[in-house]
Amino acid sequence: MNTNRLLAAVLVLQVVTLAGQWAAKPALVSDARADVTNPAERQLALVEEMKSTNQKLDRMVSLLEGGRLKVEVTNLGDKNKK
Repeated sequence: MNTNRLLAAVLVLQVVTLAGQWAAKPALVSDARADVTNPAERQLALVEEMKSTNQKLDRMVSLLEGGRLKVEVTNLGDKNKK
């Protein structure tokens, strides 16, 4: 009997969650549309950010491929206390 009540509660919570997601307005789409003032400038800014990210990734790959990577744990005592 207790199991049936628990299953019913889980079912009700799932229905409420599904209804909330189905009825909710997607906030990210409306925010993105309100932010677009000049799409060309936004695209150029995105390209510049991707170039910067690629440069950083290239540096990380060269460090990893070089084999001179050294990892040092400095707060091991704090982790052991928890």
